Amino acid sequence: MAAAEPFQRVDKVQLARRFGAAARHYDAHARFQQEVGQALLARMPQGGEGTVAAGHRHVADLPESGLDLGCGTGFFLPDLAGCCQRLYGLDLAPGMLAQAARRDSGALLLCGDAEALPFADQSLDWIFSSLALQWCERPVQAFAELHRVLKPGGQLLFSTLLSDSLWQLREAWRTVDESAHVNRFLGLSQLRHAVADGGFALMELESLTWQLAYGELGSLLRDLKGIGASQVNDGRSAGLGNRQRLQRLGEAYEQYRQPDGLLAASYQVCLGRLIRQ
Repeated sequence: MAAAEPFQRVDKVQLARRFGAAARHYDAHARFQQEVGQALLARMPQGGEGTVAAGHRHVADLPESGLDLGCGTGFFLPDLAGCCQRLYGLDLAPGMLAQAARRDSGALLLCGDAEALPFADQSLDWIFSSLALQWCERPVQAFAELHRVLKPGGQLLFSTLLSDSLWQLREAWRTVDESAHVNRFLGLSQLRHAVADGGFALMELESLTWQLAYGELGSLLRDLKGIGASQVNDGRSAGLGNRQRLQRLGEAYEQYRQPDGLLAASYQVCLGRLIRQ
């Protein structure tokens, strides 16, 4: 059965505002996001198809155009600049693009939505997208757009969060109230259906777990707030609540303290490679 559309209600204006407000201090809280992006960079195609090492080849030998979808502060734009002749960076949040403009990447920056890409049909050789697609309201529409703008043989390299991300925080919140304080994401099988329904037949999807560790729960909550990733499903925020509720949350989260004395926080991530036929 194909993934239902829409999977989640997302207020795109609010989402852009949150990420934009976090832009100036985003990189200081984005250790996990940077690690995932580096893992995705390592999977960029080798040889004539475009690669991070491609800067050693003649410019004319590079693919014509590439896109960093959900480029955020532009952290990966300098690395990607050597993978094509013309690089685009696209993000939903103008505040993020303002930070990306401060990097010397040469990328053309655009404000836009993954579900309505501002590119002509079959105009891009490759697309790189790290931890952005999980914010799409209609995953099938997003993958259909990505399929539309890729040239035949073009590739999409992406990472996205899966449904078991931050399960410890979700379970701890359930001891406090019944509100949804943690964002909901697709499971791997739902993602596979969305990819196929979007038009991709050739796909490689791998589920990996990133285990983070924090000395205290407040550090995890500050990281989530610092990157603008507070609860966005259903167009509302349940909030973190008052001091008493946070104290109860902290007490519930203590069951996830590891033998080394640190609190565990797990992210389930899909690293994917799709080819447009």
